[in-house]
Amino acid sequence: MSRLLCADALSAALPDALPAGEEVVAGAPTARYLELAAPAGVEVGLWEMTPGAARDTEADEVFVVLSGRATVTVSSQDDDELLELTAGSVVRLRAGDRTTWTVHEPLRKLYVQLP
Repeated sequence: MSRLLCADALSAALPDALPAGEEVVAGAPTARYLELAAPAGVEVGLWEMTPGAARDTEADEVFVVLSGRATVTVSSQDDDELLELTAGSVVRLRAGDRTTWTVHEPLRKLYVQLP
């Protein structure tokens, strides 16, 4: 098994588009993802979303934005937080967080989903 999970995370082809999130709230955004590895129940992959806005309920995850620009509102039991994301942003989402993703420029991230 190769240790190289992806030769180029910025341009790797991702499978067919899926609906973005649980509820589209603006535009017609779509999402794509590719699982790269799942050692010991920890999923590592690439995910991208086209411009528009969608709501979702999150899993326990850490991600790094590789390209694009978005505004994400994260609502948890404790508070609401507005995140401005660009290439290089590193974010921690907790299982159950409710999010609204407003993607301004196609957003691609490398994620690590925790068990």
